[in-house]
Amino acid sequence: MGLTNIFNIAGSAMTAETQRLSTTSSNMSNANVVSSSPDQVYRAQYPIFKAMVENAQYQWSGETSKAGVKLDGIYESNAEPLKRHEPNNPLADKDGYVYAPNVNYVEELANMISASRSYQMDLEIMSTAKQLIQRTLQLGE
Repeated sequence: MGLTNIFNIAGSAMTAETQRLSTTSSNMSNANVVSSSPDQVYRAQYPIFKAMVENAQYQWSGETSKAGVKLDGIYESNAEPLKRHEPNNPLADKDGYVYAPNVNYVEELANMISASRSYQMDLEIMSTAKQLIQRTLQLGE
């Protein structure tokens, strides 16, 4: 595995963290959207990632290996929606209830911070690899 593979690995991780930030922002922005039915309420979404490790046993023999992270799917939460009594809400059902997503702001905020820090770390990895390549090219000068 050469230094150039680091860009592919870090790039796939940055794509994964971007997807995690996207689902987190979607969850937070829809947290207060109510519905008249528990079946129509927004369900929180969470990305599922899978490690890509192909030909890893050959990575030191000079053969190309593919590594990184890929999006394996989106998990939709099956948490019960929150039932609130709001008889004056135009979306209330016949009993005066509306249903809101069961989104935990603290968990979503922690997830957002974690994704942001991971993204920053991946940028730092790419910057370090770039500097190493530049220094290697300067050895002959």
